[in-house]
Amino acid sequence: MSHAQDLPQIYLITPTAFDLSTYPDQLAACLDSTPVACVRLALATRDDQRIARAADALREVTGAREVALVIESHMMLVEPHGLDGVHLLDAARSVKTARKALGDDAIVGTFCANSRHDGMTAGELGADYVSFGPVGATPLGDGRQAELELFAWWSMMIEVPVVAEGALDADLIRQLAPHTDFFGIGEEIWGTDDAARTLVGLRALMGG
Repeated sequence: MSHAQDLPQIYLITPTAFDLSTYPDQLAACLDSTPVACVRLALATRDDQRIARAADALREVTGAREVALVIESHMMLVEPHGLDGVHLLDAARSVKTARKALGDDAIVGTFCANSRHDGMTAGELGADYVSFGPVGATPLGDGRQAELELFAWWSMMIEVPVVAEGALDADLIRQLAPHTDFFGIGEEIWGTDDAARTLVGLRALMGG
């Protein structure tokens, strides 16, 4: 997509823990409320069976709506569970390995914190997108943030699509909308009373 001219799309990030008896319906409501380009399964657990069950359940929801589903880190679960790709957390380090393992048709994206260099390297190694963040202030992590200037530079200089994620608020979404291809929306909606309604409200801030 053209960075400066087209509206950014929504890249939905699941909670790090959720109840499989209720969350698929909550996700479905979000996908039915507004267009979503991709969903990232981002469970924090190391229980492979639990992750596998979640992957299967969410694939039914996303597949029925023709929305891509990628999984965080666990590239070996992509093919067995019919997922569309993997989201890596180690910048450019695993991109080449993931691409070789999953093939050219799979989605391979990676989180690059606020490193312009890591983002460019990941793109050169075959990443389909890179994500930068957190864009907002948060007590978590090491205090680094991905600033507006990074996204403005990237949108002018680099063709690889970019995701803005982490501690987003209304002002940040308005400021970043001209400079990012996707907004990674997750914690911003899941803690609210009506995630789908909140998502629609955030989408309205992206323009159009």
